[in-house]
Amino acid sequence: MCTTIAMTMGEGFYFGRNMDLEYSFGEKILITPRRYRMTRKSGDALETHYAMIGMAGGSEEYPLYAEAVNEKGLCMAGLNFPGNAVYAPEPSPAKENLTPYELLLWILGTCATVQQAQEMLKTVQIINIPFTKALPVAPLHWHIADRERSIVVEPREDGLRVYENPVGVLTNNPPFPFHLTNLNCYLHLTAGFPENDFSRTLRLAPFGQGMGAVGLPGDFSPPSRFVKAAFLRENSAAPQKDEEAVTQLFHILDAVSMVRGCVITAEGKYDITTYSCCIDALHGIYYYKTYENNQIAAVNLFCENLDSTDLIKYEPIRQQQILQINR
Repeated sequence: MCTTIAMTMGEGFYFGRNMDLEYSFGEKILITPRRYRMTRKSGDALETHYAMIGMAGGSEEYPLYAEAVNEKGLCMAGLNFPGNAVYAPEPSPAKENLTPYELLLWILGTCATVQQAQEMLKTVQIINIPFTKALPVAPLHWHIADRERSIVVEPREDGLRVYENPVGVLTNNPPFPFHLTNLNCYLHLTAGFPENDFSRTLRLAPFGQGMGAVGLPGDFSPPSRFVKAAFLRENSAAPQKDEEAVTQLFHILDAVSMVRGCVITAEGKYDITTYSCCIDALHGIYYYKTYENNQIAAVNLFCENLDSTDLIKYEPIRQQQILQINR
């Protein structure tokens, strides 16, 4: 369960994500420099590539990203897509064979724009090879975005399907075309002060602010989060400064985040928003906050030696940071 949002604000482009899980996957902020050797299960390694930053986990020696941005400003995230993701059982000699956890690395490592990523995807086959026996293959679909475009990539029975994403939002099941169609059920919603379209004879009037959006979903299901995130994104007032834009995107993500105890899985575990992030793609800054710590922290891609061969890791700050005004 996750939500991603891509949007331009002012002169910048921002990509945000809620990671909704019932467990930690050992996540850390990870920078992959240009000369880190990226191997793969089937095919040649990447010896040099674009540098990238994002949240990754599950391995100390290999960047298993959940989402990331590269030095060119291209963003990508993988989201849970259970029951719908279909991967090829064997590599194909006619295709560029990549596992689900390698796809993000190869896209961000070699592509500077969504257009380049879309061209590369025409040659790609996603293969069902786990990272290790302890880390099985996750069923995923992907949101790829730059300042100009946003697309969704879904691996289905007949291969990779690539959809234009004019909404700039992605959640989970059902497949992406459903979410676009479902938005038509909410075309009557407005951020403005509503007029009486109910009756020509009854004198009806709003008795409070915000009533133009009565009917906006508020539950935690993927379709409802998609609709709510899309509504908030579309009606977001444009900030003028970078920090204001970061704050604005975090507010949108907060509106579709999961509070401990409100979503219980079939196994009886709490599904929570373990972390939220906002990527300033223009400046290569990865902002984040965790469920335990509301304070926004930031790691800058361009403050590191990007020609290194070694991964650069930062543990997320989980202890609550409170500014004490008086004592």
